[in-house]
Amino acid sequence: MALSLLRHTTPEVAKGVCYGVTDLPLAASFEAEAQRVCDALPEVRCIVASPLQRCRQLAERIAAHASLKLYLSRDWQEMDFGSWEGLRWSAIPRHEIDAWAADFMGYRGHGGESVSQLSERIARALKATPEDALVVTHAGCIKAALALTGDPEGWNARPTFGSITRLDVRSDRFSRL
Repeated sequence: MALSLLRHTTPEVAKGVCYGVTDLPLAASFEAEAQRVCDALPEVRCIVASPLQRCRQLAERIAAHASLKLYLSRDWQEMDFGSWEGLRWSAIPRHEIDAWAADFMGYRGHGGESVSQLSERIARALKATPEDALVVTHAGCIKAALALTGDPEGWNARPTFGSITRLDVRSDRFSRL
């Protein structure tokens, strides 16, 4: 089963700001970015998207363009960064960032989700997503999916806005296409 994971287009937010579940609007460049995405779409059977508007609006555009059914799934929503949401990364106390680095998978000192919780959610989402779907989602979700595939880039991947990552998902064995 192949899945295409599409990172949403550019949100309207200052660079260097921590945002996860914050429901940000899309940047003024949305129309041009959405057209580029539509022009580059692989063949897919349906669309699944995070309900956050930066994914939902792009997914709605693609669904209309390709005449496909759209399903919303909270499992594909970005990680909740708790008290860090909306802060500049540089404003987060250094000792908190260091604590997260020391316990990357388990840290929840910000009051939101741990990376492990995100990973569990994405594992569930991968199992529930229909074959040959396009998933409009977030960088953290794509990184989690890559880590679950055993991709050596995994958590260090840097999916850009509007980029597509293809995964081959077969009975709990994943590989990047």
